[in-house]
Amino acid sequence: MKRSRQIFTFCIFMCFGFLSFSQTENHKISMEDLMLNGTFRQESVQGLLSMNDGVHYTTLEEGGTKIVKYSYATGKLVEVLLDLSKMKEVEIKCINQYEFSADESRILLMTNPERIYRRSFTADYYVFSFKNTELVPLSKNGKQRLATFSPNGNRIAFVRDNNLFIHNVLFGSEIRITKDGEWNKIQNGTPDWVYEEEFEFNKAFAWSPDSDFLAYMKFNESDVKLFNMNKFEGLYPQVNENALYPENYTYKYPKAGEKNSTVEVFVYNVEDRITKRMDVGEEKDQYIPRIKWTQDPKMLSIYRLNRHQNKLEFLLANARTGSSNVLFTQENKYYVEEGNFDKLTYLKDGKHFIYLDEKDGFNHLYLYDMATGKSVQQITKGDWDVTEFLGFDEENQVCYYQSAEVSPMDRNVYSVKLNGSSKKLLTPDKGTNSTVFSNGFKYYINYFSSVTQPTTVSLYSSKGKLIRVLENNEKLVAKLKGYQYTPKEFTMLPAADGMTMLNAWMIKPFNFDPSKKYPVVMTQYSGPNSQSVENSWSFDWYQYLAQEGYIVVCVDPRGTGARGQLFRKCTYMQLGRLESDDQIAAARSLAKESFIDENRIAIWGWSYGGFMSTLCLEKGSDVFAAAIAVAPVTNWRYYDSVYTERFMRTPQENAKGYDDNSPINHVDKLKGALLLCHGTADDNVHIQNTYELSERLVQANKQFEMQIYTNRNHSIYGGKTRLHLYNRFNQFLKDKL
Repeated sequence: MKRSRQIFTFCIFMCFGFLSFSQTENHKISMEDLMLNGTFRQESVQGLLSMNDGVHYTTLEEGGTKIVKYSYATGKLVEVLLDLSKMKEVEIKCINQYEFSADESRILLMTNPERIYRRSFTADYYVFSFKNTELVPLSKNGKQRLATFSPNGNRIAFVRDNNLFIHNVLFGSEIRITKDGEWNKIQNGTPDWVYEEEFEFNKAFAWSPDSDFLAYMKFNESDVKLFNMNKFEGLYPQVNENALYPENYTYKYPKAGEKNSTVEVFVYNVEDRITKRMDVGEEKDQYIPRIKWTQDPKMLSIYRLNRHQNKLEFLLANARTGSSNVLFTQENKYYVEEGNFDKLTYLKDGKHFIYLDEKDGFNHLYLYDMATGKSVQQITKGDWDVTEFLGFDEENQVCYYQSAEVSPMDRNVYSVKLNGSSKKLLTPDKGTNSTVFSNGFKYYINYFSSVTQPTTVSLYSSKGKLIRVLENNEKLVAKLKGYQYTPKEFTMLPAADGMTMLNAWMIKPFNFDPSKKYPVVMTQYSGPNSQSVENSWSFDWYQYLAQEGYIVVCVDPRGTGARGQLFRKCTYMQLGRLESDDQIAAARSLAKESFIDENRIAIWGWSYGGFMSTLCLEKGSDVFAAAIAVAPVTNWRYYDSVYTERFMRTPQENAKGYDDNSPINHVDKLKGALLLCHGTADDNVHIQNTYELSERLVQANKQFEMQIYTNRNHSIYGGKTRLHLYNRFNQFLKDKL
């Protein structure tokens, strides 16, 4: 349940160009347009990779059938590198992902992915050689996972059936590195469920820079308790073998306070075929959230995090001997921000590294000494957060980063010298900028949008000169002129403490009449370090609601992101209390507006947002008439160890924090109308949450509505599922408001 989980608001990003909001035609936005037909879907630049020379890049086009090479200098097509439609008798019909070998003589292609969990999947991989134009399968022994070229391009490591393999590209041979992989017991080279979900990674192996070693993590899940859920026949997809007797699907899921996997780190010597265990300490009840090679090809860095997640250590491990020592220690009185884990960069001088830290109260870049582990330079400074570290230009000693310096709701990209001088704004437009740099940092491609300007993709030189607009979605812009909708308006609403002001946006009906009173639907996610109030484009269900006569409001309460550590971590040990207090306070403030009907205010949310909407309806019965909760956490004791304990510690240590703020314990306060929605195959927030809440509601004699979706996971999609779900929302709101 991550801060990135705002996908559940089902935003559909669109196109470029400032739009006029005085359309002359009057096409109605339909649910089929939003959920099935892709009417408002934008075109974009997919599969973007910079080539070695730093002056060309490639993209994936024509529905994944072509890999096309472009010039950064002109933005123009140079060559079609691979065209599946022109190849005879190829098994692969569509490329989902691709990777070049180091010398770019080969491409590793991925196709036919079959999802396991949020980030994990099995797939078929193929190797294409430019020299002989030959396309061959990586392996004929079953689907693979995470296939990755070695830096020299001679080998490919991959996972199959919980074991790690190496494919020799030159000879076509395959060797198995591990032999003890077993479902629900041992995982080699891939993380267990909770690591994948909450530490946000999928590949647990890494090649050394010289290709001589392959480091990998081994997860022993033997002591982790099993979670069970039924999988039925269903449709889209239809599982025929489950028609009469549903499958009892079981997997290892550590809940708060329960046992986790034990994790070991090993290094395999490719030439000697010897595996060496790395020393990660004697403590078993800890986390190893990352491994990363240093510039020294014999030295592996291992992240070691205590179970409270407030002490992070970087270990330096000798690949040949396995001995290790602590390079750097980062401690925090709350918790170490896991979003920074992938921001570690070892400099080529072998003497320094760059990392993000919150030591001054905001997330900033620091330069550290490899010999002492001490900070030698704070690179960025200010009362604002660095939100992404985009890379370091070694030649010019320049750092590139994204930050919320202009506003917590905006994202801009900057460059700054390693010593903190000569800072330059590269993306002056106010809105949300996401940038991908070329190798060598001579060029960058920027994805920009704002609440009034849909997404545009543009190519720039490193000096900020626009070279070419790569995508502007002109056809979609023209189409949108026939629809009536209104942009988001930013505002601020008071928090429950009466002092803090909260960022918010509002969408009013197209023909808004201030003399009328409108019903309100509040939307939110509200989870730690998340943001829903952002200066970016979306065209989604909220425009449909506005069209139907609702005012839609979104508020980011205390605990959300881009406003510094104190704002972000004030919810520590009490998830839900301040956030729900703030949503209730915001609703009461809205109720005072002359154009809002104080008796017709609803709140909804998904996942953490579902937890919040339920709790708000219970605690704020005097202001909320209805709530929709989709896949909600209803008791933090039901949720996973890594996420929950990061913010709450264990139930054994913080029983009051868990119980006082779980909706399951506040059913007696319910007065308004509640709609609960959940998928039966939700591997993340288990349907147990909804079932147990519903039982408490029944025994408290509280009426409510419930919508269950067969075989659907946390995202609740497939076939016409999304259409049905949102139509259910619409009818509920119409009935109750």
